[in-house]
This record gives sequence, structure tokens and C-alpha cells, in this order.
Amino acid sequence: MQKIGFDNEKYLKTQSEHIRQRISDFGGKLYLEFGGKLFDDYHASRVLPGFQPDSKIRMLQQFQNDVEIVIAINAGDIEKSKTRGDLGITYEDDVLRLIDIFRSMGLYVGSVVLTRYCGQAAADAFLKRLTTLGIRSFRHYPIEGYPSDIAKVVSDEGLGKNDYIETSRSLVVVTAPGPGSGKMATCLSQLYHEHKRGITAGYAKFETFPIWSLPLKHPVNLAYEAATADLNDVNMIDPFHLEAYGKTAVNYNRDVEIFPVLSAIFEQIQGSCPYQSPTDMGVNMAGFCIMDDDVCCEASKMEILRRYYTACVDRVRGKCDDEVIRKLELVMKQAGVTSDIFPAVSAARLKAETTGAPAGAMLLPDGRLITGKTSDNLGAASALLLNALKALGGIGDQFDLISAQVLEPICDLKTQYLLHKNPRLHTDEVLLALTVCAMTNPMAALAKSQLSNLQGAQAHFSVILSEEDESLLKRLGIHVTMEPKYEVDRLYHK
Repeated sequence: MQKIGFDNEKYLKTQSEHIRQRISDFGGKLYLEFGGKLFDDYHASRVLPGFQPDSKIRMLQQFQNDVEIVIAINAGDIEKSKTRGDLGITYEDDVLRLIDIFRSMGLYVGSVVLTRYCGQAAADAFLKRLTTLGIRSFRHYPIEGYPSDIAKVVSDEGLGKNDYIETSRSLVVVTAPGPGSGKMATCLSQLYHEHKRGITAGYAKFETFPIWSLPLKHPVNLAYEAATADLNDVNMIDPFHLEAYGKTAVNYNRDVEIFPVLSAIFEQIQGSCPYQSPTDMGVNMAGFCIMDDDVCCEASKMEILRRYYTACVDRVRGKCDDEVIRKLELVMKQAGVTSDIFPAVSAARLKAETTGAPAGAMLLPDGRLITGKTSDNLGAASALLLNALKALGGIGDQFDLISAQVLEPICDLKTQYLLHKNPRLHTDEVLLALTVCAMTNPMAALAKSQLSNLQGAQAHFSVILSEEDESLLKRLGIHVTMEPKYEVDRLYHK
């Protein structure tokens, strides 16, 4: 069973209370910029074992009658058909996905705002689509000199030319499908328009990482640096917080760099800035809900290692440059991370060396280490998956879960009719075959029933897996890393 290092229930209670206090501090209306993943924060769940991926949305459900969600999307991202790497869907489709999710959880989505809108054809098409679906939409425009030209920004030719988003709740959450969507600018625009209408409103920021109350080089904060290595984010001591209060707090470079500008904008809009530091702007209480620091440190170090292997594989695939790798190597050094912390790495390498073929190893949630090798009919991922299910079900290695009567016709179908050169079954094909055999084989049925127990397992492979295998293992909740090399020496690997 996975060790728990984070008190999720305490987090829900503490976080919601803190946000309620912030709403009260601003006279009853708060624009809350949500950074990171609002619904499926798997990074947080990996580095803070016990944190639930939907914790933020569950916290917002406690404000069900008081919260309104505004989703921001950059019109330029629509024009470029920008996609979410983890889901493989465009940002505009993700906006619709998020609206469905929020609505299914009883949360009110008030509108969608297109930021940096300048008449892009694809953006106009999306606006028309939103109107057809009955979703209110607004336009915000590029502002010359934003954010440094304060006089221009805080004027009718700057924030004033944006559409005013009509909101009706005391807590307005501004979220987005990805970074660079203009969440902060949306909040500032709303503060400007609210002030002109004589409405008192405030602004705060909800970023889970870095955790301001932990040390700068704490593994949890270093794991955040690893996660954002491609964005050039750097954790740093908040100098404004240190000067104002004489206390150290951790923030990241972009918030620290923009704070003087934000402070000046607040002064122009409202007469004074309510904050002394960028840390003051945050409402994150996650650091106070860590119940076992050692568990979170261990998990964070594993996350750093996973990020490193993922980047190395992405470099081979042409999706990552050397600078990202160098930054990750520096983070690993600061955190004291090497591949030795993950026994599956050496186990997979040894199995591949002794068998002369690709292999894998998996560290089960209960701490047992399982290996899998390539065979005539099974690839390394498929073999490892079956071996892990056997181990979890207490089934001996000598028993076959998939009968030859089922396995051989599938392999024949792949090579004879579907014209695959490789007869070996992918993991999805193995699970289908296992399901068929489970109808008559009690041990196959027992193995299949163990699938949910793979959640939180960690696997490493001696070669880059196919996209099908990698995707399925991740859907089962298995954390996957791979050596940055292909099984065969060729240029095309789809």
C-alpha cells in the first residue's frame, strides 16, 4: 500500500476557510486566478502522496452557490490549433471538456473569454460555436506596452477597451486550458471595470507550486522546477516578502519579476496595492497539510527522475532540446537524485542484458519488484503487465493466463490479415485476450480483478515503448519511465 504524506481532508477544510477569509477581506467579491490543473492535478498527487487529483474542484464545490467560473483562452492558441500534450486535444475542445466537467459537478460556468483577440478567423469560428452552444463569450484585446506601460494599460484604450464580463457570484474563478492564456490579464481587466462601476473587488492567485512555506531546495519545490523545465521557471526567495516581513518565502521568477508592475497597476486602479509581496497574493495552504515530510520528499525525488527520463525520451523523439535536459540534470544534482533511487531501472537493464531483448521491471505499490521479458508472442510491456497481475493475485509463474487457443489466432490475425510485421501483442490486446480467457479460466479472472491494484505502481523499460503500450499503462495508473533508445535502429517508429 502506498505511503501517505499529505492530509487531503485537512487541505480541503483549511484551503476553503482561507479563501473565504480572502473574499471577506476584499468586501465580498474576489477574482481568483487558478494556475496549473484545476481538475486533474496528477503532478500534485504524485509529489504529495495523499493529495487527490480532483482536490481543487472538490474544494470549490464547498462554494457551490457562491462560485462562478470564467474560462480564458488565448485567441492565438485557437488560430495555431494548440493542443494539450497530456490529452492530445485542442485548447478550444478542452474548454468545452472543462465546461462539461464543471457542470457535471454542480459548478456554474459563467462565460468564456477570448484573450488577445484581434479578429482571427479560427477565433471567430469558435465564438460562433460557443454562441450556438448557448455559452456566453467575451473578447479581450492586445494592449500595446502590456504590462509595463502602466498609463496605457490602466486606461480606456487599455483594459477599458476589453469587454466587461458580467459576473454574479462572490467568488469568480478564472482558469484556462493551459499556460499563456491570459488569466491574470483577465482578472486585472475585471478589476478595472468593476472599479469604474463602483464595485469593490479583489484579486488573489491560487498556485499549488512552488509551496511558499517549504524551503527553497525542498524536493517538492525542486520537483516543480523539474515539471516546468521547458518554461524556464526558477524557484527563488521572494525578496519583497523578505523585505516587508523579515521572513523567507518561496515563489517563482515570473511572479517576482511582474510584482512591481502589478503593484503599480493596482495603485492606478484602486489607489493602493493590497499586497506587500507576490507571496501575499497567493492563497495556497498545501504546505500546512503535509503530514509526513519524508514520504513527500521520497515521492518528489521519484518525480524528478521521471521528468528526467521523460525529457530524454522526448529529445530522441524530437520534442525536447538539450537545454531542458541540462536544467533537469541540475535539479537532480540539487535534490541528490540518481537512477539508483529506483530499483526498477537496474532490474530492467539487467533483464535486457541477460535475455538480449527489451525488458521491463515494475515496483508494485506493496514494494515487490517484478520483471518481464520479450517473448515470441508478448512484448516486454505485455509480459510485465501479466507478471504483475500474477504477483498481485498470488498466481504461480508456471500457470498460463492466456491459452494458446486464444493467443495464436490473435497473432495470426495481426500478421496474416492486418499485415503487421510483429506478431507480439500490445498491452491492450493482452487485456482483451485475458478478458476472453477469464470467462472459462478462474486464474485469468483473478488476474483481471487485480487491475485496479496497479494504481501507483512504477515501471521502467529498457527501450522506448509504443505509444499504445505507454498510454495504456498510464491509464492503469502506472508511472512509466523508459531508457531513451528505440528497440530497432530506424528513423520511423509509428
